[in-house]
Amino acid sequence: MNWTRPEDLRAQVRRLWERGELLSGLVRDQETFPRRLVLKGPTSSEMAGRFDEVRAWIAALRQMPYCRIEWREFTHRVFGANTVPREAWVDHLDDALRWIGKQREAARFRGLIEVTRSRQPDLLEWLGRRPLRALELAGDWERLLDIVAWLQAHPRPGIYLRQVDIPGVHSKFIEAHRGVLSEWLDRTLPPESIDSASTGASRFNARYGFRDKPARIRFRMLDADLQVFFDVRETMREPCLPDITLDADSFAALSLPVQRVFITENEINFLAFPRVPAGMVIFGAGYGWDALARVVWLQRQRLQYWGDIDTHGFAILDQLRNRFRYVDSLLMDRATLLAHQGHWGREAEPVHHDLPRLTAAERSLYDDLRGHRLRESLRLEQERIGFRWVEAALRQRLTELSASPPVADA
Repeated sequence: MNWTRPEDLRAQVRRLWERGELLSGLVRDQETFPRRLVLKGPTSSEMAGRFDEVRAWIAALRQMPYCRIEWREFTHRVFGANTVPREAWVDHLDDALRWIGKQREAARFRGLIEVTRSRQPDLLEWLGRRPLRALELAGDWERLLDIVAWLQAHPRPGIYLRQVDIPGVHSKFIEAHRGVLSEWLDRTLPPESIDSASTGASRFNARYGFRDKPARIRFRMLDADLQVFFDVRETMREPCLPDITLDADSFAALSLPVQRVFITENEINFLAFPRVPAGMVIFGAGYGWDALARVVWLQRQRLQYWGDIDTHGFAILDQLRNRFRYVDSLLMDRATLLAHQGHWGREAEPVHHDLPRLTAAERSLYDDLRGHRLRESLRLEQERIGFRWVEAALRQRLTELSASPPVADA
């Protein structure tokens, strides 16, 4: 039996709540009631042939609270004239709220409307579109409005979130609510206070003018004769090659006679990288190259990138070449892969899109990897390559670099 039952009508009202339709009209102060509900009843043949069931169905609808039934006449050949339901209506919002037990939430929402209309009327449109999200934030509503008001008074403040001084508000609270704050600030701040090119939660600070933690670059000089802050030959009996981390601006300000720059993604490979005359090794950043790309003197170097031999390794190489003009791959070749078959592993989620910046040899190997021609989801992690193989490949690369002409200044 597919006749609409009382619980079906109540479920329709609950779906109106879940879609936000019961509350959105309160923001616009529009009357959206009476609301007609979908009512499916018995056919004429069912009313004639299943009269007892029809009578029980009608009795159940008559007993429903908060719902008005409109009736029509039906004449039965045996039982004579009868009235049967034709339409079902909820006449008032309060009836709908009582029916599904949402009076308290609606009262709270009305309070949000009033405080928003008083403090930030430009957010009423958002409130009407996202009423259920607003109820989720009700306990934090005033503090969120305080943040909006503070930024209106201090556009693009140029400070860290930790320095925002609002009673009851701390930086972790702001960070936890970056999504909704972005939606609000875009509606309430003047366009000149918003960096529209910075999008996404991770770019919240840049979008609204807060300072970000400085990007940090970790590197080692591979030649004891190249000094950064002190002469290691004079301070240590056996000169080591210090592990140094600088903020990106300080790294960009270095003035060093570096001729060979290597980038590796594995920390132990970074720490154990062999000594190279006039050389430097940088601990890689996966898919994040923005900080390095801003280093002008690095743009004049021929970079040597050593990543995993898998689809992501080649995707990172391709992205690095989008940031720098001169990038060679190191130990990411077919010979290295085949020589270490006993150390092959499995790549969890290979990438499959085209990589236009690969060389012909790299593209051939990448196509074999993404096409699973050698083995399903094959990868060789860089730390599994034998160190004698690494040293031999590095010697060969240094010979090639010595024979090649220097890179012209950009």
